[in-house]
Amino acid sequence: MTARWVVEVAPERDLTLRWRPISLLIKNKVEPDSDFFEPVKTTHNMLRVMESVRTAEGEGPIQDLYFAMATAVHHDQDLNFDMAELLTGLGLDASHAAAADDESFDAAIQASMDDGLGLTGEDVGTPIIALDRSDGKRVGYFGPVITARPEREKALLLWDSLIGMMEVDGFWELKRTRTEGPEFGDRP
Repeated sequence: MTARWVVEVAPERDLTLRWRPISLLIKNKVEPDSDFFEPVKTTHNMLRVMESVRTAEGEGPIQDLYFAMATAVHHDQDLNFDMAELLTGLGLDASHAAAADDESFDAAIQASMDDGLGLTGEDVGTPIIALDRSDGKRVGYFGPVITARPEREKALLLWDSLIGMMEVDGFWELKRTRTEGPEFGDRP
């Protein structure tokens, strides 16, 4: 939901978005005997595919690829979709699907995670938003965690508020207990 919100805000605030991976398999050190292992291993493999595409094609197709994967996972409830078919549907080479099993992309995933977590600390999850403040200092925060995309005016207010908090060196955390799950809405 946060990703969809940021995409809506980006043209209104002249933002250039760069999508970076964070692997819950690596971050949470999920062991093979855990009930969560298979889902996070599957999504980790999706990140490998994204890094393969990024290596070959640059940043251009990453946002569309991310949202196509997210739609399959969240709207279709399908972690085992046909990756080659999804890639082909986006005009990308289906051979990138083989990267799902290619550990050589793990270094790029780890480096990206190190960058993000270097700004936020280790005791956070995803999403992480990072940007350069008005004084040039690079900062990052976990969140915002949102359960529904806010309408335009509220979306912009939320972004502007986040930017305001990022400008304050001593600001660290703002949280309340989540009482509802994500509302993905209609399939895009």
